Order: sequence, then C-alpha cells, then structure tokens
Amino acid sequence: MSISPYLVAIITGWVVAQGLKYVFAVIKKRSFLQLRQLYISGNMPSSHSATVMAFATVVALIDGVQSSIFALSALFAAIIMYDAMMVRRSSGEQGLAIQELIGSLKSNVRLPRAAKGHTPLEVLVGALLGVTIGLVVFFATK
Repeated sequence: MSISPYLVAIITGWVVAQGLKYVFAVIKKRSFLQLRQLYISGNMPSSHSATVMAFATVVALIDGVQSSIFALSALFAAIIMYDAMMVRRSSGEQGLAIQELIGSLKSNVRLPRAAKGHTPLEVLVGALLGVTIGLVVFFATK
C-alpha cells in the first residue's frame, strides 16, 4: 500500500513551513524557546500558502492543468492566500489595536490574543515553498 502523493504534499507543506517558522524565530530571538511557532498562525512563511500550493502543484503534475480538480485546487489556493493577506491580516491588526486600547485603560481585563495574518511577502514565500515541495513530492513518489 502506498500513501497518496496528494496527502504527502499537504502534510509535508504544513510541517516544513511550520518548522521554518520555528527556525526563523530562533534565529531572530536567539532563543530555542520558540515552540509556539510550531503551531501558531502568522509569521514567515505562510504554512497555509505552502500547504495549498504543494497540493495544487501535485494535482497539476498528476492530473494536468486542464483537469477539474486542478481548477478547484487553484481556486482553493487563491481563496486561502487572499484570506491570509487581507481578511486575517486585517483582523489581526484590529486585535492589536484592541490590545493597545485595553492596555492604555490600565484595566484588569485579560488581553485577547491577536491572531496574525500574513504580509504579501510571507504568502509569496509560502507559495514558492509549496511549489517546491509539490515538485519534490511528485518526483519522489513517481
């Protein structure tokens, strides 16, 4: 029994991108105590973008760019990446503003977490990482 290259691309895209977030945070903060980077959203690279682009790349290579499943995976990738840059980023900025406002009131209210979205560069790097992973998975499982 062999594992689906589609699932391998998805899992690998997510794991590699989240692992890179940890590595970049360790380098930036000069501390190995950055374990939250292994599971939180936001930061470089976008794991959502890496995952959907790894999947879309494998679909394109196996099923062809004329297939309906590729069209669906491309649409799915575009929605995910747009959401990461526009919707989630905006709500994250609003969350930071709310935290700042609550902090300025010297209130005992617990600050809510501000979930970060992604900058266009983080999404682009995630997408390029995903395409690379998709190519590697395709040729490794061929």
